[in-house]
Amino acid sequence: MVDAAPSAWNPANVLTVLRIALVPVFVVALLWDHGQGVALRLVALGLFLLAAATDRFDGWIARRNNLVTDLGKLLDPIADKLLMGAALVCLSLLGNLPWWVTVVILVRELGITVMRFFLLRYLVLPASKGGKLKTVLQTAAIAVFLLPLHSLPGWVAVIAWVLMVVAVVLTVVTGLDYVRTAVRVWRDAAALRAKAGAAAAPVAPASGSPAADPAAGPTNEATGPARPAGV
Repeated sequence: MVDAAPSAWNPANVLTVLRIALVPVFVVALLWDHGQGVALRLVALGLFLLAAATDRFDGWIARRNNLVTDLGKLLDPIADKLLMGAALVCLSLLGNLPWWVTVVILVRELGITVMRFFLLRYLVLPASKGGKLKTVLQTAAIAVFLLPLHSLPGWVAVIAWVLMVVAVVLTVVTGLDYVRTAVRVWRDAAALRAKAGAAAAPVAPASGSPAADPAAGPTNEATGPARPAGV
């Protein structure tokens, strides 16, 4: 008996959709009053951490209860990129974070996502340990930047910048590593296709062989081409 496929609207996917729904609420809370309100900054931080937590729980629930679906595979990376992208762009709009940091991180994240999509025909590119650490550091750095730093001691801002610099370095390094892996996979796949094409190609008969000259008549293995009778 074949088990029924899990519903697209299972608890794991519902959590993912809720994470997406939290993004506009988070943006409004962060940008309200130009990001100067201490209470709203803390509300935005709470929403960000709540959304980030659902990213861990929805995957765990899906794997534990065999609820992995194509919809979940599609929505999960979209939800991740929306949350992180919205936080980075808003922080840059508020002047809390230089635009180059936002651009570097977003270009890397979107580029690797597109690259993984094109590599699906060859393999699923799993997240490396460095990639997972990068995600943790990005989340931690953004969370500290979401604090009302203008109302906190200067050392808090120093911690925020240390975390962000390390996160950016890991973002670039792991991105280059993924690109290196992708190039290797593409080359291996191209070599296999070339080998398969060569093996499937028909072998042409040698020039001058009887098969190449139909007028030569039938052949005899011992004496060569047979002669007409009486000649």
